[in-house]
Amino acid sequence: MAEAAPAVPEWMLRGSVDALTGEGGKQRRVSVVQRTIQGLSRALRHSVFSEKIAARDGLLQRIDPRAKTVAMLVLLIVAAFLQRWYMLLALYAVALAMAGLSRISLGFFVRRVWLFIPIFAGIIVLPSLFNVFRAGDPLWTIWDFGREVRFGPWSLGSSLAITKQGIEGAVVLVLRVAVSVSLAVLLALTTRWADLLKSLRVFLVPRIFILILSMTYRYIFLLISLASDMFTARVSRMVRASSPREDRRFAATSMGTLLGKSHTMSDEIYAAMVSRGYNGEPMSTHRFSMRGADWAWLGAVALMAMLALGGDRLVG
Repeated sequence: MAEAAPAVPEWMLRGSVDALTGEGGKQRRVSVVQRTIQGLSRALRHSVFSEKIAARDGLLQRIDPRAKTVAMLVLLIVAAFLQRWYMLLALYAVALAMAGLSRISLGFFVRRVWLFIPIFAGIIVLPSLFNVFRAGDPLWTIWDFGREVRFGPWSLGSSLAITKQGIEGAVVLVLRVAVSVSLAVLLALTTRWADLLKSLRVFLVPRIFILILSMTYRYIFLLISLASDMFTARVSRMVRASSPREDRRFAATSMGTLLGKSHTMSDEIYAAMVSRGYNGEPMSTHRFSMRGADWAWLGAVALMAMLALGGDRLVG
């Protein structure tokens, strides 16, 4: 007679969702350690993904980093001087077209641009919509006070309304921020970090500044990797859920440990760099060479800048 197979423990049959829930279907608390590991893993994945985008065969990836940096700086200056919202919208459409031609997902690109900075700019500019802060032609009267309201020496007017000039100014500011952030994100996504730092020498950026940026960039990911290993090692040795007090204590000691490790490694890494020929200049495996396509790109950007500024001034 065959022996009965051993029963499989119930907890091994639960799905990933059930494993995160306690009795009664209530979700269990996710500790600060688990959240930290997840956040560090996301940061590393994003950095690797950005490097993959820079390695794609797209429009901006084929442009010399020096020409690309100069062109983006020119477009940033143009965006700062444009006063008409439709001209800024046209420049934003150009940025979207460049992202598409550079083989960047438009959904990913739009989310990365609009997630924080332009929305934050919209919140800041919100008070300027009202006639209390900026006089103009009222489009929508929210509240009619019936008489002039004064606050000390300041007059608040006889009504609270949203003005035409306030809306136009808010739209211009938000679009200008969106265009500027889009151009900066395009440059960062389509250029390797070492190439971008090396291209800054075109603008005579001091070596010490480039050195600080280079070391900061390397240390960010080095410390992220170390922190991820520390948190993963702790979780792998835990047999029960930790308390918030234990999580805070571990987070504090981890910060101190990382600080000590970073101080120790700084001298070792710099000595290793010097022993391999580092002399203060950012090194890259890619040699820069201006081709006909790069000069054509600079000419096209210059023509675009003149048309945008001329059209903005002519219409205005």
